[in-house]
Amino acid sequence: MEFWQNFDYIMLFKAFIVGGLICVIGQILIDKTKLTPARILVTFVTLGTILGGLGLYEYLVDFAGCGATVPLLGFGNNLAKGAIESVKENGILGAFTGGLKASAGGISAAVFFGYIASLISKPKMKKQ
Repeated sequence: MEFWQNFDYIMLFKAFIVGGLICVIGQILIDKTKLTPARILVTFVTLGTILGGLGLYEYLVDFAGCGATVPLLGFGNNLAKGAIESVKENGILGAFTGGLKASAGGISAAVFFGYIASLISKPKMKKQ
């Protein structure tokens, strides 16, 4: 019972709202533009990388916690943070290795669960 007494419901609410807004923006882009989902995903990762590289995304992470770190913007931020830290340690070569090293767990999980989903589901081509 002690766990629920110390649970931060405000942070849970902020994470839900911010993560939900990121998803809503993605859905609006899918519905209202001619952008493909792949281009929207790349745009989100790139935007997260730029905001992370400038140090601006940390403010959103501090505010919303996992609501900001789990979506694709958070993945881009993680790439930028890893690259910056690795450049400080290893020089310019760290710009190429640091991002992947920092996000290797997420990439591995995405590949693994994507493979499991491909075994379970039957994909269909989207009708144009």
